[in-house]
Amino acid sequence: MLNSSRGATLIELIVTIVIVSIALITLITLTSQSEGRSVDPMIHEQAVAVAQAYMEEVTQKSYCDPDVATDCATACTSSACGLATCTVAEGPANRDQFDDVCDYDGLSDSGAKDQDGNALSGLGSYNVNVQVVDSVFSLGPAGAPLSAASGAAVRIDVTVSHDALADDIRLTGFRTRY
Repeated sequence: MLNSSRGATLIELIVTIVIVSIALITLITLTSQSEGRSVDPMIHEQAVAVAQAYMEEVTQKSYCDPDVATDCATACTSSACGLATCTVAEGPANRDQFDDVCDYDGLSDSGAKDQDGNALSGLGSYNVNVQVVDSVFSLGPAGAPLSAASGAAVRIDVTVSHDALADDIRLTGFRTRY
């Protein structure tokens, strides 16, 4: 009787090496793709945080301009104050002097900044635009809406962009006269 001890043939070894190599290449490719994309959520969340910070800053300001001579706190309409609710030209030039919501209309920061206009460290690649809309919308119930035309509400749009984001981040909020 012949004692048959069998080992792996050369062809079996080559096939095994090829299969293991293909599996390793696939695994490395998938891992490198996921590592390359892992920064995107961080940039997205940071852009959302920047937009929220700007929105909070804007909505905490007075609805009516405290610099207008008439009592705009009780009658903040164009007829009472003699000017439109939001006019870009009426606001101060420096952000640290903004005292009402409408002063932020048209704000465009190249790089995120604090409320005093100072650049925030590490956020220089986030660009922020603020628009305060005082027309073409209404809020509230059908019988008694708050409309921009009545001078009772404004819509605030904060848009944050970053080169690594496919789409801009846009937050929309409303500020009412209360």
